[in-house]
This record gives sequence, structure tokens and C-alpha cells, in this order.
Amino acid sequence: MSNPTDRRYVSSHEWIKDNGDGTFSVGISDHAQSELGDLVFVEIPEVGTEVSKGDAIAVVESVKAASDIYAPVAGTVCAANEELHDNPELINSSAFADGWMFKLEGVTAIDLEALLDAAAYDATIG
Repeated sequence: MSNPTDRRYVSSHEWIKDNGDGTFSVGISDHAQSELGDLVFVEIPEVGTEVSKGDAIAVVESVKAASDIYAPVAGTVCAANEELHDNPELINSSAFADGWMFKLEGVTAIDLEALLDAAAYDATIG
């Protein structure tokens, strides 16, 4: 499995993508969604929530388990994918596009550089 190279990754399976407008989309990897199975519920953070790197910020529930989603970097939530409330399976079908969970602003380059690139993330999931 090859992960998109236009984003950075965390070993806990979150990804972050620079949208080019000062915002950064965050979601979980295709590997993570496949390990979880069919998602039935997603709890996303509220706009305006300030997070630190590593904070548990969201929850995904599948038929198998519930899992916390961690902030890959520090920032402020500036958008949430409200479509996931009614369609959590978007993460299963489109983990890297329509299944984004929330967007952050105020992200620093230093925080991003500390994350894994696609090749390094691929190596962690073998």
C-alpha cells in the first residue's frame, strides 16, 4: 500500500495535509480505517478548539472498536467535516479525500517537519 506523498503522517495513523491557504486537513490513513473496519460513528472537534500535539481530539467507532484520534500538531480547529455525522463510512471509502475529519490553522513548519513522510510511514506499517 502506498500513501499519498502530499501529506505528513504520525505513527498513530493520522495524516495532515497543507491545503495551501493557511489551513491543514487532518484525517486517518487508509491503513487505519481498514484495521478498524466499518465505521459507524465519528466524533469530531468543535471549531475554535485549541489543541496541542498529541491531544486526543476526535473519536471513531467501528463495529470492532472505538479509537481516539490524536492531533498530529498544535493548532486551532478552523473547520470540521460535519458530513461525517451522517456518513461516517466516508472515512472507509475515501480516507485521504472526502473522509478528512477537521482542519487546523496556526500550524508551524517545525511541527510539520517533525512528522513522518509517506515513505517513513509506509515503513512503520510494513
